[in-house]
Amino acid sequence: MNDQLRRAPIGVLEATPDGTVTAINETAADLLGVDAAASTETPIDAVFPDSVDNAIPAAFGEGASVPEERSIEEYYPELDRWLSVSIVPTDGLVTVYLADESAHRDRRRANERLEDELDRLTVLNELIAAVLADLVEASTRTDIAETVCEHLGETDIYEFAWFGERRVGGDEIAVRASAGATGRTFDRIEECLGADAGGDLPERRAIETATPQVSQPIPSDRSVPKPVRRGAFADGVQSLLAIPLTYGSSVYGVIGVYAADKDGFSERERSVFATVGSIAGFAVNAARNRTLLLSDAVVEVTLRVADAAAPLVATADDVGGEFVVEGLVSQEDGAALGFLRVEGVSPDRLADAVAEDEPIALSRVINESDAGGLLEIELGGRTSLGTLLAHGATVRSANFDPDRGRITVELPPEEEIRRIIDAASRRFDVEVLAKREEQREIQTVQEFRDTLRDRLTERQETVLRTAFLADYFESPRGSTAEEVADSLGITAPTLLHHLRASQRKLLEEFFETAEPEPPGVGR
Repeated sequence: MNDQLRRAPIGVLEATPDGTVTAINETAADLLGVDAAASTETPIDAVFPDSVDNAIPAAFGEGASVPEERSIEEYYPELDRWLSVSIVPTDGLVTVYLADESAHRDRRRANERLEDELDRLTVLNELIAAVLADLVEASTRTDIAETVCEHLGETDIYEFAWFGERRVGGDEIAVRASAGATGRTFDRIEECLGADAGGDLPERRAIETATPQVSQPIPSDRSVPKPVRRGAFADGVQSLLAIPLTYGSSVYGVIGVYAADKDGFSERERSVFATVGSIAGFAVNAARNRTLLLSDAVVEVTLRVADAAAPLVATADDVGGEFVVEGLVSQEDGAALGFLRVEGVSPDRLADAVAEDEPIALSRVINESDAGGLLEIELGGRTSLGTLLAHGATVRSANFDPDRGRITVELPPEEEIRRIIDAASRRFDVEVLAKREEQREIQTVQEFRDTLRDRLTERQETVLRTAFLADYFESPRGSTAEEVADSLGITAPTLLHHLRASQRKLLEEFFETAEPEPPGVGR
């Protein structure tokens, strides 16, 4: 071997046609992990480690006098390296050139993975867009379950999908829909859904923690029940993602999605599916609200909370007074704003008690006197009212004293009332005092307008209509209070007095909070 080849930046090896190594440069020796001096006059199969095909030693043992010119790329497990090898016959010798292709291979595999992931995400985004579009049209919980499962379970990306929710009155999870090639895996899942089955399914953990759960590969994940692991192994299912359906602090169910790929759910996919869970949870909540709004009848349920550990009852006991919840406003994070009318105790005393109670937070004291007042508080999901709101109940009235709380909620007739009561009973001592179904009165638009008009005095209606037509309520305003007052021949303070009185009457009618009004009030 000449000096140029010995100093070459690529590996060079010379051998006789029968495969005896006659010279090897340091680069080739480093690539093959051998000693250059000790490798001369040795068979080429002793210099090259084993590969899957052992193509290089085989090229010298094919019976031909001189190996054919060729290029071979192979992976050598012992070296953990891909080598590109070129065999070039020259003047009675065979020159073998070697180059390390590992980095190039890694880059190529990385690019292929990125391309595959991009293709997968493109398909997934189209799939999710179709799911979300159909969720908008879904009007019932059953429609929502079937929509999600059909889209996810019947695609080439995933093997199957199923939708479940907690059974009323227990810890079991009921299957509401499924789609795809469920096979033995789904059979084993159903066996593990019972409360006493002893299976800690990822879907159950998703419901309990309100966070997505992933398992990949399933067969080696000890947190998945053994029957499910065995079924997944037999079906060739390797990954699962359990997505809770959440809205605020409520968890309405879970979607289980199963894939054949070992790493079937990337971080991006999990993020996308978390959005699906939130949208589906919103759809379930909206479907319930829609049912309540459009129902011709409602079920009114009155509950007694007889538990000193219940935050609102405990607070009433601490201050030694009573308070009435005048209204609740749900918040996006699952909490609620509550407006409490305190009776028989100073609001400051209630404010001090609320400040020490974690599930309840004081926002502000709206008005106060020695005999009572009005406070605004934040109610978390761990209060009786927060729990009822989170599970779809409409709270019509609530009052609390040192011994107990009394809450009246409204639900559509087809709603699973036991589910609502069970959710509250899991945390508090709740008793149903009364339950009755009432038919809603059908009121025409004109009747509704007449009802509102009857609540206003003639002067209030005139002032309100003038301000409305003068764009006083637009933003920005088309007229100032002074300009409207001038057109009516009254002062601005008088105008604002009439506007506040009339607006309050209309809002009371809309929100159904009005008490019988003494004659002359607000006129």
